[in-house]
Amino acid sequence: MEGYLKRQLWIVVPLYIGQSLAGYSMGWSAPIIPKLQDPKQSPLSSSISETETSLVGSITYVGLIIGPYITGYLSNAIGRKPSFFVAGLLTLLSFLLLANANNLAMIFTGRVICGLGTGMIYVVNLVYIGEIASTNIRGILLTSTNIFTTLGTLFVYAVGPYVSYPVVSYIAVGVTALYILGILFIPESPTYYILKERTKSAQGAMDKLGRLDELDEILAVKYNTEKLSVVEEWKQMITVKSNRKALFITLSLSIFQQTSGIIVVIFFATTIFETAGSSIEPNVATIIIGVTQFVASMLSSFFVERMGRRILLLCSTTIAGLSMATLGVYFYLDLIDHSSISMIKWLPLVSLIIYFLFYDFGFGIIPGTLIGEMYQSNVRSIGSTVSITVAWLFGFGVATVYGYMVSDLGSHITFWMFSGMCALACLFTAIFVPETKGKSLAEIQQILNK
Repeated sequence: MEGYLKRQLWIVVPLYIGQSLAGYSMGWSAPIIPKLQDPKQSPLSSSISETETSLVGSITYVGLIIGPYITGYLSNAIGRKPSFFVAGLLTLLSFLLLANANNLAMIFTGRVICGLGTGMIYVVNLVYIGEIASTNIRGILLTSTNIFTTLGTLFVYAVGPYVSYPVVSYIAVGVTALYILGILFIPESPTYYILKERTKSAQGAMDKLGRLDELDEILAVKYNTEKLSVVEEWKQMITVKSNRKALFITLSLSIFQQTSGIIVVIFFATTIFETAGSSIEPNVATIIIGVTQFVASMLSSFFVERMGRRILLLCSTTIAGLSMATLGVYFYLDLIDHSSISMIKWLPLVSLIIYFLFYDFGFGIIPGTLIGEMYQSNVRSIGSTVSITVAWLFGFGVATVYGYMVSDLGSHITFWMFSGMCALACLFTAIFVPETKGKSLAEIQQILNK
């Protein structure tokens, strides 16, 4: 059995490389925006406005929102593995475009295509890993996607400020090429074979994964809807109680996640430290934040199968909310020019370290894990797509209006609002989120049908 588990681990390695590209893309704007604002480093002929600055970060959401819908269709039509190739080629194209951009139109186009490619990678990763992983390591493999997301963000935070504008994107080109090469060696998902009535192929795939004894269970929990139309898939999503409940839980948590302030800090980390007047050099503070994310995401993978999803979510959202509230207090004291502000210039960094430490310990990983666990196999792709794209629509809105929130409401109220969303997420978890630790996909369906 141990040998089969090792095989599953090797299979997900290329997927994790792709996941790091998603993190790299999200963090790309943090070191890039200061370069675009510096005439000596910018490839542009003129400086960029506040609105254009926000769009450099947030416009990637346009692609992120569209990408999963393409994935939802392709993963069931041509398979999970070909979908990885399509996503990789789009990502490769996007970073080549960004590396050679000399105007804002090229940058915006590159960011949209990048969101399209990495959004597809993100969704099909959750679907694929949820389908090929054994029950006892499924949670670890799903939550580990966040480790590599944060690793990608940390990498661009650490390297981006110290290399030229085009090199930041050329690095991603090299990683994407490695990802596409790795995808050549992974098998197709057995669930896809079952949906296509290729039972012998599914049997062979399950045997290679060491899960042949689970084949009958997978056949039993899938409904005879292999040839569903898009309309029928949506009908299954709404009329089947377990799918409807899964959608409610995963969609709500994903929206809370995006509106908790996480995307603002990732996109504009360097700018936030500059605004706060932190005593730590902004680029260094941003790297420290990236390291914190990476460490927290690594720790969470070890605890998710020990403590459970629900308790991690409750602890994570509580501490993350308190950290955002503390940062809001700092900005308020700075606004009124309180005498103590000169003695607590370290507080923004400490607050965000604590925020990221606990966010990535639970809030950052559990919603994605539940997306990979809760849906029935025949609607898993479309369920994942709906949950993620609606959440990213909220993320796009938050990232786009952040600059206006700070100027019109003030940084203190902005971060207090983020704190409030963390509190709502904690309350929602306490009331609605069931524990899925140690449960097979069939057992999870039984819980949701109650």
